Amino acid sequence: MDFFEVVKKRRSIRKYQEGKVPREYVEKILEAAFYSPSSMNRRPWHFVVVDDREIIQKLANTRRALRFLETAPLAIVVCGDENMSLSWVFDASIAAEHIQLAATALGLGACWGHVLDRQHSEEKSAEDYVRELLGIPEHIRILCVIGIGYPAEDKEEHKEEEIMWNRVHWNRFGSNL
Repeated sequence: MDFFEVVKKRRSIRKYQEGKVPREYVEKILEAAFYSPSSMNRRPWHFVVVDDREIIQKLANTRRALRFLETAPLAIVVCGDENMSLSWVFDASIAAEHIQLAATALGLGACWGHVLDRQHSEEKSAEDYVRELLGIPEHIRILCVIGIGYPAEDKEEHKEEEIMWNRVHWNRFGSNL
């Protein structure tokens, strides 16, 4: 699939068909993540791949916004080592987008579920909940959980009318096309 087709087709898919994502697809998705750029090429990312249904159900309970994981056959928890880079959150965000684009290119659906700076409950952050669930060390921060699977919903691809050319400024803010 052409890159621009992938970008147009990439939508947040929150409903998935039953059936595992083939391991070779998972490896291709992770390969794309590792090709993402990072500040000073430090590559502070860590990825926890989860295909165990019971653990995915627990991840779905992290917070209401992650309930879409209930039908996902695969989840990738995107993390960053804060000791390696002060820019870990930006680096991990770029890797997370590479993951979603790669999933789309493979005919899969994906959706980002935010964890960083969100709450699981009044007593516990979403990050601490996921950290405890997956045994993630303290210095490894958790950005998001990406659900991945074969789509069980159809969404239209993006259209050219969505492009907000009025938000493009040439040379100075306010100088539009």
